[in-house]
Amino acid sequence: MASLFMGSCRFVLILTLFSTLQLLFVDSVEFEVGDDKGWVLPSSKNNEIYNQWASKKRFQINDTVRFKYKKDSVLVVTDAEYEKCHSSYPIFFSNNGDTIFKLDRPGLFYFISGVTGHCERGQHMIIKVLEPESPPSPGNQNSTSGTSGQSGAVGMAAIPSTIIMQFIFSFLGFLFI
Repeated sequence: MASLFMGSCRFVLILTLFSTLQLLFVDSVEFEVGDDKGWVLPSSKNNEIYNQWASKKRFQINDTVRFKYKKDSVLVVTDAEYEKCHSSYPIFFSNNGDTIFKLDRPGLFYFISGVTGHCERGQHMIIKVLEPESPPSPGNQNSTSGTSGQSGAVGMAAIPSTIIMQFIFSFLGFLFI
């Protein structure tokens, strides 16, 4: 019975360590555009559905967006072409029904449907990719040294609570082996 308990503790420990490592190395996320609806012509009552969808997401560099559609296309265009809902020379074009586009830089990406009339009826989207987070600087220091009122404290980088909890559970797992 004790060996069964020891085996299950080791399994839990290995599973916890694996999930901790997975959290540390995740560097991108794939978003499915429109969630379960996909990249389709919006209903007439809500022609900003894709911009509303994108505004609820936090896109980072190296994330990908997946467009699933039938008999349509996806174009990445300039902001001027986005406003016109037309592009003769898009930055990117795909019409394979399952398009994956990598967000490879911070800033705005402009997507439109290539089917005539679809963009004007709401099948368009702007995605904002956030700037990479830089580590916090150790306080706002003045250019003159020895200024009174400055503390000697150094700012610490924030560690996500999920990583802290995984570490605690991993440590507890070692105690039961």
